Amino acid sequence: MPTPANHLYRPSTARVVVLDGGVPAPRGAQVAPPPSWPAKDPADVLDYQFDIAPALTGADGDAVATLDVSISPADPGGVSVVSAAADGARAVLWLGGGQAGTTYAVTLAIGTQAGRTLSRAVLLPVRALSGGAVSGTGSGALLTEAGLPVLDGAGHSLIVGG
Repeated sequence: MPTPANHLYRPSTARVVVLDGGVPAPRGAQVAPPPSWPAKDPADVLDYQFDIAPALTGADGDAVATLDVSISPADPGGVSVVSAAADGARAVLWLGGGQAGTTYAVTLAIGTQAGRTLSRAVLLPVRALSGGAVSGTGSGALLTEAGLPVLDGAGHSLIVGG
């Protein structure tokens, strides 16, 4: 009788944000904006990772033990957590939904096996990336050979002469 093969899941490396090192900023220092994952389409359900390895430097064997995820704004049809898991020093979230044109703040409160806790927000812009109408694709939009709009890193179409 054949033995069923188990699927080996590896999260995508395309959507990883690494903790800034966890070093407090000196008084009066300019606070950097929260990190951001690449834009997603409302129909996408994708894995997003947050790597806390810099905060665990020198703490061999410590890893993510607990996750508490909150998303703002929390309105109907907004981004939701489909599932969450830990992979060593990485929190892996499967996120779906969202309203096009909205940037969500995904706040992760993470506890480690050794008792460390940290909380950070990561921004997740939601843009209409799939076929159909994409905002800002009027006659001045730059298009590919296939007729699709050329997008910048935030998911906005590039405008000729703009």
